Formats: sequence, structure tokens, C-alpha cells
Amino acid sequence: MKTQVMLLAAMALAGCGTLQTVVRSDEAAVKSLKEQKTYCGAVPRIYSGVTYDFCRLHAPPGPGIDEYQYNNATPFVLIDVVISGALDTMLLPYTIYRQQADGSIIVAE
Repeated sequence: MKTQVMLLAAMALAGCGTLQTVVRSDEAAVKSLKEQKTYCGAVPRIYSGVTYDFCRLHAPPGPGIDEYQYNNATPFVLIDVVISGALDTMLLPYTIYRQQADGSIIVAE
């Protein structure tokens, strides 16, 4: 049971929107969203993890992914929204500073 919880936590953090937008470079986040063909044009740095997750939901299913697989992934993204929301709230002072200094992460150009 303990191993399963640790595995679930590791999987959630691997796809965590906050880690994708705050810890990794802007280019990595943009590349990831472009690969998913999101319709989002920019991701503000304030609550960027939550926005990143919603951008992932606001994209067509990828190649080789049928509608059933796409709909089954949605609960995991929604769980990540909650985790990202908590992390984004803790990082709010830093992300407010980054928003003022660097602006939003531009996806579509």
C-alpha cells in the first residue's frame, strides 16, 4: 500500500503543472504545450501550474490517442489541478515577482 501511494505521488509530481512552469525553463513548458497542440496562447506566471493543466485539457487528443483514452486521462489532470493550486499558492510571492519581471509564458507566436 505504501509503495502504491509513493508511486502515485511520483506520477502526479512528474506531470505537475507547477513544476512544468516554475522549475523548468519557459522553453520546455512551451515545447510541451505545443506538442499537445493546446489552444492556449499564453500562460501567466501567477497560478501558472493550474493554467498549464487547463491548457492541457484545452487541446485535442494526441496522435494515437482515441477519445476513450483522452477522457480517462482527464481525472488525473483534475487531480493535478488541485496539487498545482496548492503549490502555486505557496509560490505566489515568487510568481508575482516573475510575472512583473518577465511577463507571461508565450505559447503561440
